[in-house]
Amino acid sequence: MIIIASHFKKLDWILIISAFILTAIGLISIYSSSLRSEDFFDLQKQLFFWAAACALMILFSYIDYRNIRNDPYFLLILYFACIALLAGLFFFAPEIRGVKSWYKIGSLSFDPIELTKLVLIILLAKYFSVRHIELYRMRHILLSGFYVFIPSLIIFFQPNLGSALILIFLWFFILLISGIRVRQLLLLLLSGILIFGFSWQFLLKDYQKERIISFVSQDYEPLGAGWSQTQAKIAIGSAGIFGKGFGKGTQVQYGFLPETKTDFVISAIGEEFGFFGISAVLFLFLILVWRIIKISISKERNFPRLFASGFAAVLVTEILINIGMNLGLLPVIGIALPFLSYGGSGLIFTYIALGMVLNIDKTA
Repeated sequence: MIIIASHFKKLDWILIISAFILTAIGLISIYSSSLRSEDFFDLQKQLFFWAAACALMILFSYIDYRNIRNDPYFLLILYFACIALLAGLFFFAPEIRGVKSWYKIGSLSFDPIELTKLVLIILLAKYFSVRHIELYRMRHILLSGFYVFIPSLIIFFQPNLGSALILIFLWFFILLISGIRVRQLLLLLLSGILIFGFSWQFLLKDYQKERIISFVSQDYEPLGAGWSQTQAKIAIGSAGIFGKGFGKGTQVQYGFLPETKTDFVISAIGEEFGFFGISAVLFLFLILVWRIIKISISKERNFPRLFASGFAAVLVTEILINIGMNLGLLPVIGIALPFLSYGGSGLIFTYIALGMVLNIDKTA
């Protein structure tokens, strides 16, 4: 009991409480979005996922991160398991809105993309922690990119453009943190532009092009590709300072705003709780990311610094993209809002990563 109490005392409770409050806000929004149909099964599942996520966070806060870092064979097994799970989606996953991204297990779903994000953060942190001095060698950059390219390509052809971009951004941010040279950075950016041009011409689906066009031209098909963002902006813009009140958002309760539990959860929160509600969410995210970055900066060794920074980069990228989608500043590419959006896989693996950061914080 003394050991357990000592362990809990060493944990960063500001970080934990910030995550808990954000998750609770998400649960409140899911409950509100369920009022119209009076179907609270998603809320019940999310509560179960949160309980499981908390247990796993505590478990991984106990497990010494160095046991994972020092076992390259275990990391490679995890990586190839992710590749197999992602490839298996083409054969075993049901098609939902034209995308195969989840394994269906009874009433539950499993999204291997979330596991892949976590494994890649660990793998890239391990890779660059032992090669940062030789980062000037282009072959190290290309090999690390190959680790990211394979799962990104599989995810892209599901097709899931948003999640593929998250993995690419993760790789890019860890390269920046590791100390990539300006010449190499410019070469990568040029390559990215050429790949985007090729993808637009030969790889992107029509609906993916429509989403990007609807972002560039806000008047493009307001009842088609631009419908979601139009309703999201109405929800946020009509809310005022304190919102319309819990359960009283017209866009949410009358079904005008789509995907209120996932992609557009922040618009649902904004409509019911106004500028104050959105500001509170952003403030909590700021605290959470700041605590993770603070832990990263406090570490002298490369792996814990890169892992914590990589996790923070994924969170920031997902937050900015999701909120940008809701405000009409970015195209809708199906990125959920961490901690708040409905989804067990995302919640569980985010809390596991949080547990590893907590272990890094208390480990010398």
